[in-house]
Amino acid sequence: MDYLIFIISLTILVYGAELIISQSSKVALHFGISEYIVGATLIAFGTSLPEMAASISASYHNKAALAVSNIVGSNIINITFVLGSVLLLAKKITPKRDFFAKDSSWALFPVLIFLALVIDNEISRISGIALLFLMFGYILFLIKNDKETLELTEEEIEKNSFNPLKVTLFLIAGFLGVVYGADFLVKSASNIARNFGVSEWIIGVFLVALGTSLPELVVSIMAALKNRADMAIGNIIGSNMANISVALGAAAIAKPIKLNFFIYRFDIAIMVIATFMLVFITANKMYTKAAGISLFVLLTIFLEHLVKYA
Repeated sequence: MDYLIFIISLTILVYGAELIISQSSKVALHFGISEYIVGATLIAFGTSLPEMAASISASYHNKAALAVSNIVGSNIINITFVLGSVLLLAKKITPKRDFFAKDSSWALFPVLIFLALVIDNEISRISGIALLFLMFGYILFLIKNDKETLELTEEEIEKNSFNPLKVTLFLIAGFLGVVYGADFLVKSASNIARNFGVSEWIIGVFLVALGTSLPELVVSIMAALKNRADMAIGNIIGSNMANISVALGAAAIAKPIKLNFFIYRFDIAIMVIATFMLVFITANKMYTKAAGISLFVLLTIFLEHLVKYA
């Protein structure tokens, strides 16, 4: 029964997030916001809602390992699997934006702060609030430094017709799906872990993380295939930023997270390496299939370790 609940709750969670993503995009596109800001804020925040809801629920139910592993695993998968897939599947990626000059620091800041916090084996409510302010600073930076506007074709304008009442109702439905889907997902995942004798960290860092990263995967690949490279890469950078700053921050505010992080040092190290690889790719504008393969190599090492110690 737990397996069925897991699949159903994950489906509700992903579709709820998809509703929020699509409707948030309509709001942004209606006001002509640039595609990078759309990708790095509204869509990134929307695609991070599953991680946020799952981590808050896990923290509230005293599942600290599940709360943190979901975020660590999601950040790894977002870069290695999602970005790797985008680089391999898209015919040509030519972003208008210089991601290294403007955005690399925002990919590194939350990871470095996370490393500082885990040394103490506790993420307090005050630290959680500080992480939320980090996301606020990122949004202010984007608004102040990005002056581009999103140019839409007549077909896109018609497709993204704005109906305030309809958008509001869909946003509410999506929010309810995310909240309740996450609650049942965490409970069923914990039960599955106990049944198999597998740690909650393993379940969270791969199974839950993979499920909650599906919105990022779908949105980024579709954006890249539609020549919206800025939106695709912006979604990945923004999602990873939101995962640590908002999802982990909110989870710590719900209940301080106490965990022996040294036990999980390998997975945390993979997240750090993946982040530096993202910075390296943007610094050298290596939006190539070779870079995509390199990311999949790191993903393979990560999965091999999980299988070995599961």
